[in-house]
Amino acid sequence: MREPGDTLALGRSEGRIDAALHEIGDWLMRNQRGIRTAQWGVVVVYLGLLIVPTLLPLPSGAAHIWTNLTLFAQFVFWGLWWPFVLLSTVLVGRMWCGVLCPEGSMTEAVSRHSRGLAIPRWVRWKGWPFVAFAATTIYGQMISVYQYPKPALVILGFSTVAAIATAALWGRNKRVWCRFLCPVSGVFAVLSKLAPVHFRVDSQAWDDWKKPHSRGAAQLVNCAPLVPIRTMKGGSACHMCGRCSGYRGAVTLARRSPSHEIVHVAGAEPRPVETMLILFGLLGVAAAAFHWTSSASFIAIKQTIAEFLVEHGVMWPLEMTAPWFILTNYPDLNDSMSLLDGAVLVGYLVGMAACAGGLVAACAALATRLLGTWSTARFHHLVQSFIPLAACGVFLGLSMTTVSLLRNDGIVFGFVGPLRAALLIGAASWSLWLGWQISALYSRAMIRRVAAMLPLGVAVVTSGAVWATLFWHF
Repeated sequence: MREPGDTLALGRSEGRIDAALHEIGDWLMRNQRGIRTAQWGVVVVYLGLLIVPTLLPLPSGAAHIWTNLTLFAQFVFWGLWWPFVLLSTVLVGRMWCGVLCPEGSMTEAVSRHSRGLAIPRWVRWKGWPFVAFAATTIYGQMISVYQYPKPALVILGFSTVAAIATAALWGRNKRVWCRFLCPVSGVFAVLSKLAPVHFRVDSQAWDDWKKPHSRGAAQLVNCAPLVPIRTMKGGSACHMCGRCSGYRGAVTLARRSPSHEIVHVAGAEPRPVETMLILFGLLGVAAAAFHWTSSASFIAIKQTIAEFLVEHGVMWPLEMTAPWFILTNYPDLNDSMSLLDGAVLVGYLVGMAACAGGLVAACAALATRLLGTWSTARFHHLVQSFIPLAACGVFLGLSMTTVSLLRNDGIVFGFVGPLRAALLIGAASWSLWLGWQISALYSRAMIRRVAAMLPLGVAVVTSGAVWATLFWHF
């Protein structure tokens, strides 16, 4: 039993944390000019590391991260930026989007001078977060985006140019690209649900707020990502920029349980696109993208098709290549894909995504039915429980590039293996716990909840095994 003194000390500690978070939120609100200066600093670094390496020769085998700009840029983009932005999203929400993202900064700056056209319906299509992420991931593997500077320029550069173009057409001082079309916006939105901090909105305080009697216009807030602040319940759409902190005395940076949004908010408004993104994007296409380079199945499929083609005298798919911006083509480095390689790669990525995502979907559907009569909303809610496992898997997969680049330069960390195991086991356990908590919202019968956890457990173990085989062979 907790002693009264312990309870009092805990209350004081929580009070200090709440006060500190409140002050951090207000600091962000007061220092928007300084934040914009920092954003443009990031833009300069981003453009430099993106463009300059394409003008340099490809690094030799003797080059190092600290002696070669191309390798340094590769390490910054794919060894630091991508995995650790995902990690930061889990820890502090989408603060990268609101405070440091170069594309967001540029698109908002351009949007101030936009033509102000109405946003077309096709831009507002709800399926873009999944389609854009899946297409970008597959295309990135086709052209080896993690290995060479020109593919990085194509993918990131196209995204940047498209962001600026949307701002010029439809911006109206808003981040239209970030809200609807950014290939990773959906991923950030899903992962930010795990963040232990968010901007909490007190709707009652909002409604009760009275305009001060002092002269001058009332405070106005420009929410660039088009979030309806008053009705915001979770943090998945919020960019954590801090502009609205203290607005109408109702918005405060606050702590919360990392499980709160998934359990108590996500089920209120089912989002099929998030279900697709979790099942077939993060647990499907992303997992396949990390697997195919070392997959015995991929090699076996390619060899079988190649033997069939040779037996029938069809050689051109094995011999013909494509430009580097369609398929990897660096003959001087003995790294080129034939048309057969490219076709098998795309087929493997799509097929593995369908199998991995389909299995988890089937398990979630069975769990949904075991909790009661069929409910599509309940199915979508249960799928949200896989977010910790999906987030951990993608982070570990991306960190493979970090570890590999450092290892090539002689920097080896002995704790990587145990850390990977601990993170994967922890994420799997968290997903199971979320599934258990969500089940309590739909059934009071213990037997139904336990029965529903069986297929959810199969899904978690199977998906966890898919990620585990990246690092260990069973």
